[in-house]
Amino acid sequence: MSLANALRAKSITRIEGAAKIAVEQDYLAVEEPLEIRVGGRSVAVVMRTPGHDRELAAGFLVTEGIVRRRDDILDMVRCTSAEDVNRENILDVLLADGAQVDLARLTRHVFTSSSCGICSKASIDAVQAQFPRIAEACAPRRACVAALPEQLRAGQAAFAVTGGLHASALFDLAGKLELVREDVGRHNALDKLIGHAFLADRLPLAPRILLVSGRVSFELMQKALAAGIPCVVAISAPTSAAVEFAEASGQTLIGFVRGDRMNVYAGTIME
Repeated sequence: MSLANALRAKSITRIEGAAKIAVEQDYLAVEEPLEIRVGGRSVAVVMRTPGHDRELAAGFLVTEGIVRRRDDILDMVRCTSAEDVNRENILDVLLADGAQVDLARLTRHVFTSSSCGICSKASIDAVQAQFPRIAEACAPRRACVAALPEQLRAGQAAFAVTGGLHASALFDLAGKLELVREDVGRHNALDKLIGHAFLADRLPLAPRILLVSGRVSFELMQKALAAGIPCVVAISAPTSAAVEFAEASGQTLIGFVRGDRMNVYAGTIME
């Protein structure tokens, strides 16, 4: 992600206690709409941080169950129509000849905010039925899990400047960092990570560990399952629906990772 696209300078008045500090320049995380089209048909408008848009679109379509194979996507192009004044924020996914996609699978409303999760799903049952259960359970080592957040922080370049971005990171079972993606929306950050793997024809992502910077929702667990990720770790808390989903799907779910402390909500961990 280019920091120039992800950040925006703003003059602010900084206040500390009773004292008003002089006007300073601060940096905000950029949030702009991305319209995702498939063959010219608009399927979603996602509020996101610009950068890795191709990965975001691919990950969105994968986790929505619209595309399954890398060969389904021929290319992705920015809109060039003069009628679309916002064409830099419009991405059209061109399908390969013979690609079988079912846009009726799309379970979100056309507009998706950067913070929206399961609230936009039409049917929980429809989501659970789309992707197969994890075939082989993942039990990471405790020391490995404890070391993940520090590695994530070191890879969050935009967050270090703004403090306003979520991140998803992919690790191998030895705790080696493989990929980090940032976005103002936590769902978008994960879609970008999954989209990167999809476009590289690397799905499913097993055995791998996913670390997310915030809380874990039902939808994040569903996205992880769509990518075949068997273990999800969070710095914050999971929701009840996320835990129930992890148990049903055979995923390991660990939350509140703070130093050597952590909670195992589903699956197991090794000492």
